[in-house]
Amino acid sequence: MFTGLVEAVGEVARLSRRGPEAQIRVTLPKRLLDDAPLELGESIAIDGVCLTVTTIHADGFDADASSETLAVTTLGALSSGSKVNVERACRPDTRLGGHLVLGHVDGVGRITRLDPSGDAILFGVEAPEALSRYLAPKGSVAVAGVSLTINRLVGESGIEIMLVPHTLAETSLSRAKVGDAVNLEVDVLARYVARQLEWAGLLGPGKRDARLMDALERGGFLR
Repeated sequence: MFTGLVEAVGEVARLSRRGPEAQIRVTLPKRLLDDAPLELGESIAIDGVCLTVTTIHADGFDADASSETLAVTTLGALSSGSKVNVERACRPDTRLGGHLVLGHVDGVGRITRLDPSGDAILFGVEAPEALSRYLAPKGSVAVAGVSLTINRLVGESGIEIMLVPHTLAETSLSRAKVGDAVNLEVDVLARYVARQLEWAGLLGPGKRDARLMDALERGGFLR
């Protein structure tokens, strides 16, 4: 489990294809390695994807990526020199400054805008339509492993986020370009709420289920 607070920006040393799978080698800043030595088998998030450390090197680690991971995330497009957001798994005493992030990517979005706003950047992402039910204004979403707050929704599945200077300075999002693909993970709480509503027969696969809207209106939640 992670918090979406990126600890460092690492660099892909190589991505070696092994049939449908791949091995990724990532180099890390010395300060991250000095904080606590890496351990074989530990979980580590790379651009929001939870991977397992399989080999430890003096300046980083290797991890294996399955064919499924390569197919549903941006990892398959990485190459030598790519910058990636890195977060080690949280501990019981970790400050939860972001939100609960599992490292299980729900979909890949596309960056639609990067507009300066003072020292910040107004950041737009078009998410897969299937994720729209889990996105809400002022809710949380992990973008390339970074815990961010949604400012507003745009259209059916677009979101806008304000990237503050600290986020730009400490993550790979400072290098983002319009059209880039980014890993998205919705808030796990939203995912479970939707699942319970499905079990209760109040939510179907549609974007706006009439049964749920009727139930909310009867309960006095909609006026």
